[in-house]
Amino acid sequence: MSDSWPPKELKLDPNKRVLFLTKDTELIKQQLYHGLDLKMEDLKVEDLLDDINTDVMTPAWVCFRHRPEDIALDAYAGLLDANGERVFQTRALMDGNFEAIVSGFRKGTGSSRETAPQCERWSGIRYVFAASFAPIHERNNINLGQLMGDHDMLKQLQAGESLPLDAFTDRYDPVTRLILENGGLFAFSNMVADGSITLPPNATGKRPMTMAEKMIAAKMLNPGADGPFVAPDDAVLAKVDGGYSHEFTTAQVHTFLAEQYGADYQVQNPEKLAVFEDHLLYADGVARFAPFISQIQTLRDLQVAFQKHTGVRDYSAKDGVSPGICHQVAREEFIEPGDFIQATDSHTCMGGGSNALTYGVGATEYAALIYSGFTFVKVPESIRFELEGELAAGVTAKDVMLAILDTFAKREDTLNRSMEFGGPGLASLSVDERATLCNMATECTARTGICEGDESLLDWLAERRPDMSREALAARFVAPDEGATYSGGVHKIDLGAIMPMVATPGDPTYGAMIEGLGDVAIDIAYGGSCTAGKVEDFRYYAEVCRAAVEAGLKVRDGVEFFIQFGSKPVQDYARSQGWLELFEQAGVTLINPGCGACIGCGPGVSETSEQVTVSAINRNFSGRSGPGQLYLASPLSVAASAFTGRISAYRQGMFAGQEAHA
Repeated sequence: MSDSWPPKELKLDPNKRVLFLTKDTELIKQQLYHGLDLKMEDLKVEDLLDDINTDVMTPAWVCFRHRPEDIALDAYAGLLDANGERVFQTRALMDGNFEAIVSGFRKGTGSSRETAPQCERWSGIRYVFAASFAPIHERNNINLGQLMGDHDMLKQLQAGESLPLDAFTDRYDPVTRLILENGGLFAFSNMVADGSITLPPNATGKRPMTMAEKMIAAKMLNPGADGPFVAPDDAVLAKVDGGYSHEFTTAQVHTFLAEQYGADYQVQNPEKLAVFEDHLLYADGVARFAPFISQIQTLRDLQVAFQKHTGVRDYSAKDGVSPGICHQVAREEFIEPGDFIQATDSHTCMGGGSNALTYGVGATEYAALIYSGFTFVKVPESIRFELEGELAAGVTAKDVMLAILDTFAKREDTLNRSMEFGGPGLASLSVDERATLCNMATECTARTGICEGDESLLDWLAERRPDMSREALAARFVAPDEGATYSGGVHKIDLGAIMPMVATPGDPTYGAMIEGLGDVAIDIAYGGSCTAGKVEDFRYYAEVCRAAVEAGLKVRDGVEFFIQFGSKPVQDYARSQGWLELFEQAGVTLINPGCGACIGCGPGVSETSEQVTVSAINRNFSGRSGPGQLYLASPLSVAASAFTGRISAYRQGMFAGQEAHA
């Protein structure tokens, strides 16, 4: 790409084209393969694809490549037509001579993978137009120097007008403008490092703050005259306490750092940085990944090289067994209250269950922050959920999040905000259940989720941090100030009113109560992933399995029930409780720690489009966990469904009188 990007005046190149991602996939094909050119003035926003997720832009198998130019070859490989065929064939975007791409609402939902905007940029795209953008995806575009605009701006450009650069940048804070105007994050970071850019003291004065605001303010490198105070939309530089990457992303981080800073580059605070081998652990045994094994091994090898070079914590698999999923292990071992943690995965926000500020970033941003020790932060708005009462029997935190997704997230109330959880009802949820709330903030397209700290969290942490006193841990707790402003509002959630729910196939945002779902037969039940592989989740699986076994039942004929551990400590705890024998007696297939079916890589993935899966994972985008229909549900509902053979909510005594089966 040209080093002169972007120019001060922007005009569409008459020799290049604009690609419209329409809901009618045949119309996309006409543009890709038959030279059809469209204009925004002839389309409505309703004609354009909404919720284009990063799995569609770069499916897992495309992410096995770590060089952006190779990733771009199969841009949008996950977008399928009505017949299940690829809309974008290899090189389709690259060879289409497009400089702009257009879509509807919430462009770039789902995983934080930076490969998604990379596949566009290295195919020649420099303008991205959409009705709205998912926050991590927007940040990744900014870091790559991609210009984002709305549909009205595109109409002007297609009419032959030119637009000044600030038409694309003036809605951003001064720091983001500098990043875009200089072509991306690395150029900006280098200017900060050499003193070319000095941020003025933050202008916000003393004010009551939310938890996210207080955590950012405490790490801010450019506080104002009144001290460390921030407000939504403030642009600050902040010290990062730690982070991690996994074998899907570390290779890019290593490559980018070596290219930018030389082979002898160093990182800051390596004792609180880590690498994990969790996503691709079972790839060698997945038939459809057979053509990519050499690429996957390259990713593993480059992660090993990075770890040896930097000395960061090593959570590689030993003898084929992983220590666990990065988000689960990080909260177990090195995330403390008040920490600012960034990592190359969208579910990094799970750490918010420990009263920390945690969220996912792309490989470029992660590489820059671990090299410098600080990062740019645009202070998010906050939305608060006051939890009241207690969950009814058969209901879990997963059901709470599915209800929030189907209401607040669907209305975009949570978009790019920090989701704050507190209130008297929080005490009724275990620490693991709180992690579930924060984990799925990313499905709400929120920046992060944070729970308040209390005695339950203190007990949980004290057990896992023997080198820290309870007093030292409690001193790190961050609570919101009285009078803090919540732009997204303060919303009371009556936990007792939540019912067992599912998210229907295709998108976690669209929920339904199981009670009104009808008769949905299943082929696969899967319990696991960072969302549902914790101790509390296994307690739920064990509760249902014990009830089934006592009723003389095993997993329903024709159904496969997989349960995968989130970490080795979870597995050890389950063993100590005798649950492993219970699961075996019930007919469950147990899987060692790892991401597995959640990332489409391991047992529990559907094999045909006709199969139906009910799963406790966090997202169910098309193709995410195989070609079949995927419903999301709580650990209790998943386990109950395995024994009934259809999607079912769990209730005590439900197996009484059922006919025993093999």
